[in-house]
Amino acid sequence: QQSVSDTVTQLTGEPFHGSSPEDTSRNRYKSFLGNLRVASANVLNFFNGNGQGGGFPTARGADSPEELARQRAKLVAAITEQAARLMFYSNVVYNDARALAASRLAALAPEGLRRVFFCNSGTEANETALKIARQYGRQKHPGENRYKVIARYQGYHGFTFGALSATGQLGRRVKFEPLVPGFFHVDPPYCYRCPLKLSYPDCGIACVEEIEELIRREGPETVAAVIAEPIIGGGGVIVPPDEYFPRLRQICDQHGVLLIFDEVITGFGRTGTLFASQHWDVVPDIVTLAKGITSGYLPLAACVVTPEIFESFLGDPDEHRELAQVSTYGGHPACCAAALANIDIILRERLWENAKRVGDYLLRGLQSLGSPFRGEVRGKGAMFGVELVKPGTREPNPEALSAVLKFALARGVIPLDAGSWDSVLRIMPSVVISEELIDDAATVLEEAFASLA
Repeated sequence: QQSVSDTVTQLTGEPFHGSSPEDTSRNRYKSFLGNLRVASANVLNFFNGNGQGGGFPTARGADSPEELARQRAKLVAAITEQAARLMFYSNVVYNDARALAASRLAALAPEGLRRVFFCNSGTEANETALKIARQYGRQKHPGENRYKVIARYQGYHGFTFGALSATGQLGRRVKFEPLVPGFFHVDPPYCYRCPLKLSYPDCGIACVEEIEELIRREGPETVAAVIAEPIIGGGGVIVPPDEYFPRLRQICDQHGVLLIFDEVITGFGRTGTLFASQHWDVVPDIVTLAKGITSGYLPLAACVVTPEIFESFLGDPDEHRELAQVSTYGGHPACCAAALANIDIILRERLWENAKRVGDYLLRGLQSLGSPFRGEVRGKGAMFGVELVKPGTREPNPEALSAVLKFALARGVIPLDAGSWDSVLRIMPSVVISEELIDDAATVLEEAFASLA
């Protein structure tokens, strides 16, 4: 068994100066990860034999866009051909690649979402959605001041000031406060650690009713939108009860509030459906997409809205109704070519179905972990979280999580932490991972849990 430090030295060609895998500090673990370098696509194989070949397999993929996880000749060829034909031109001028990508997304998106604004990242897509919501609120409801946005604690929506203001994770916000005014947060649908100290299903889904109560208290005429990840990712892989989003849709409709789904992580098959909203048959007014849109081959993101929202921005130039938002590289021809090729692969291979198979197989393995340190296992498709607890309780156990992460890393598997208490093991592999590679990773995780004192 090759040591981690030897593997890193082999990978980088330089002596390893990071933290040791024996160090149980979470910060040291992240410092160590910062020493890893990607040498080539061959190093990105998932769970492939405990680091054989000098690379690190990874259980990550999580907040990364690695739906395909390996080099695809079709994607590389599409990018190369587009670059030779037209690499870039101002996005105020039509180009075929952008138009085709927008058309494909409009046809693919949840029913009723048909108008596309391209940008570069999930953060930018969410920033665009928030701007659209505020401007739409003023233009749709003249005389009202619909500027407030409701988000959830533990949610993550990006790092620019608007998206960060919607984010409900203290550690990401505190260094930059005060943030943008007009953002409010409510409790997440975190049944395992209910912030309201209730139990599902007797709770009546109080966490979603909290949103309506907030809208009433603030005044519906002041509220522009609710923004939510269908499954909260970095905040703990939180899957809502099935009643949650249908009820939220009703609340937003009742009060004329836009519903924004942030599918930056969950879109394009990760959760076992093409879009996570399809688990609950709920269609938002705006959806934001990134990561899986190109499987990380090139940066691209999109904000997709209903025709009704789009039409509110139409009018004579002197009315100034146009969307006050720009993105220099949004809809870059080469990025759009990558998206088209990537979507073709996802559809042809029906990768959301493979994500469901991956998830069902992985779930059985995770639930079989008989450790007293394992709490709830939850997720959908290729998106899972495992609670680390103090034995005999539900009390968060960040020390145990840190030890599991270190143990796994030393054996060539790289999962991540998540949750407000740093006590959730986040496992989100590529949707094309094989059962054999899942078995390899599951064995490492089983050993990691068994090593806990």
